[in-house]
Amino acid sequence: MKLVPLGDRVVLKQLLAEETTKSGIVLPGQNKEKPQQAEVIAVGPGTTVDGKKVPMEVKVGDQVIFSKYSGTEVKVDEDEFIIVKQGDILAILKKK
Repeated sequence: MKLVPLGDRVVLKQLLAEETTKSGIVLPGQNKEKPQQAEVIAVGPGTTVDGKKVPMEVKVGDQVIFSKYSGTEVKVDEDEFIIVKQGDILAILKKK
């Protein structure tokens, strides 16, 4: 099954919290709260406001930071996703 978002919605796959540092030190208790970082899996076609098309600013494969209490969690074929509106995405993570 495939999720196809409508309007200005975006399907996200939440990234897992790291349990160890780069030097190999285990950080206990880090999984208590899920990080607000995710990868964009699918993007809707956008929306229209006052007759003008509002383009989508994210694309599939982008890593983003989204609002803490936003979106709807869904489970499809053992995979968990979050569907959010584009406005709930706060930033795109880019490599230097």
